[in-house]
Amino acid sequence: MEFFSVISSIVPAAIAYTMPLLMGALGGLYSERSGVTNLCIEGLMLTGCFASATTIYLLQSAGMGYNAAIVVGILAAIAAGGLLSMLHAFAAINLKSNQVISGTAINMLATALTLFLAQTITGSGNVTVLRGIIRSDIPLLSKIPVIGPLFFCRTYWTTWICLVVWGVSFFLLYRTSFGLRLRACGEHPSAVASAGVNVHRMRYIGVLMSGLLSGLGGACILVTYAGEYNSTSGINGLGFLAIAALIFGQWKPLGILASTFFFGVCMTIANMGRVIPLFQSIPTGYLGLFPYVATLVALVVSSRRSAAPLASGEPF
Repeated sequence: MEFFSVISSIVPAAIAYTMPLLMGALGGLYSERSGVTNLCIEGLMLTGCFASATTIYLLQSAGMGYNAAIVVGILAAIAAGGLLSMLHAFAAINLKSNQVISGTAINMLATALTLFLAQTITGSGNVTVLRGIIRSDIPLLSKIPVIGPLFFCRTYWTTWICLVVWGVSFFLLYRTSFGLRLRACGEHPSAVASAGVNVHRMRYIGVLMSGLLSGLGGACILVTYAGEYNSTSGINGLGFLAIAALIFGQWKPLGILASTFFFGVCMTIANMGRVIPLFQSIPTGYLGLFPYVATLVALVVSSRRSAAPLASGEPF
């Protein structure tokens, strides 16, 4: 019973931490499968978090209902992430610049720009929403023994949106001609171009999808467990953790789902360890380091069987 009590404390919170990571890693999957290395997931997620926070803050202050403001805020985050990703696409595809440098520059731009705008709008570096999404039980499914309390009790509706996006992406990438062309652009772009496929357009689509999904991931951070855009902590490196999950998951949707849940569990232990009896004896500092140490170990293990797209990072 004690073991189940620990699991029932960890899993619901781990799912909440997993969904933003899943969207960021899935966005990186689209981009890298098209042949464009995307290290600006952190900046895209941060921009999405800020855009949703600002939109919800302004709409709630104007008297709009909480739920309506949250929906509009999520859409604003998706749009902001997609717009910023086009800078990376233009630099990487049209200008053929170094994609690592471009991604790093966009991360720096996102940090500075969101801080400036937050200070301009609120007078401080933070943007806090009045209320986020309320957790709720899924009817009938929450009554299933063992499974129900773990996966269907007190869930966010954004969790199910993210899972649907993941399922659609899996089908799109591996069951459609579009997915075949996109993946081929990241493996053998010259061969694809000789078959009449516009490689630049496919890569633009891949990078755009990375921005849209990363923006959604940033919004999920805000409306679920964060509740504010904080200029000091940003999103605590979750974008880089999403990139690590992409690598650990071997650039495959199923692998990404498993790796993001693993990192979600690690983050839950780090943030909630003091209230879980099993981890109360471990110093807080060690708990805080746990997700990042686990990331390093996971990358070392996965590096031996790396299956990155052959043409990822190579201009065409």
